[in-house]
Amino acid sequence: MQLASRFASASPVLRSRHPLSDNQIRAVAPSIFAQAPHHSRSDRYSHIPTATVLKELRNEGFQPFMVCQTRVRQDDRRDYTKHMIRLRHPSQINGDEANEIILLNSHDGSSSYQMLAGMFRFVCENGLVCGDTVADMRVSHKGNVAAQVIEGAYEVLHGFDRAQQSRDAMRAVTLNTGESEVFARAALALRYDEVKPAPVTERQILLPRRADDNLADLWSVFNRVQENLIKGGLRARSVNGRRQNTRAVQGIDTGIRLNRALWLLADGLRKMKA
Repeated sequence: MQLASRFASASPVLRSRHPLSDNQIRAVAPSIFAQAPHHSRSDRYSHIPTATVLKELRNEGFQPFMVCQTRVRQDDRRDYTKHMIRLRHPSQINGDEANEIILLNSHDGSSSYQMLAGMFRFVCENGLVCGDTVADMRVSHKGNVAAQVIEGAYEVLHGFDRAQQSRDAMRAVTLNTGESEVFARAALALRYDEVKPAPVTERQILLPRRADDNLADLWSVFNRVQENLIKGGLRARSVNGRRQNTRAVQGIDTGIRLNRALWLLADGLRKMKA
């Protein structure tokens, strides 16, 4: 399933180790606080400010730790454009990882309410996105939107149990060198689907960035590959042979799609090895 929103690589974004205040959010993503829809919307459009949904989610214990808003060329859409909030519930913050609900919306008709399940790994400060093991929710701008979004948030929250089972199962799977390289080769195809050959090798994206990740279990291999592809910075060669470093994945939409595809790839390998 593709995202209902697209975020450019230089979109305004803020992530914090502590819950964000309304003032912090407003400075980066003012569209979250739009009190009316864009003038292009018809009377059938049911406008519920994202700020209202955020307030209800806060009342339920969910707190925002990251916000983003897409760039726009038309100034009159800046306060209504697509935006994203990543929220955590205290029950989902455990040790080195925290499960997150990813909420996307707009007030100009460019996207519906959409919620995805994600995970934040503190050691590398990089958000993973779960695949089909966790329910996703889309809510159109019709009817009682706020109630549907709250219900959807709890549906995603309950789905984290299935994601945790998948993570634990990945940790129990050991890969040999050949299997790790096959996984890395498939991951390179996902990241560089339009670049032949890929600018880096399987062995490069399998290298750990910290000693604790230098393990042979599927979860560790998945995290090494994911972090190397998302953060970039690896020595590479372009198609014309020029030396360069790989670029980080900065686009929010691109990052979520890649994260999700990698999760599905790892989870599929887990099932094959079971």
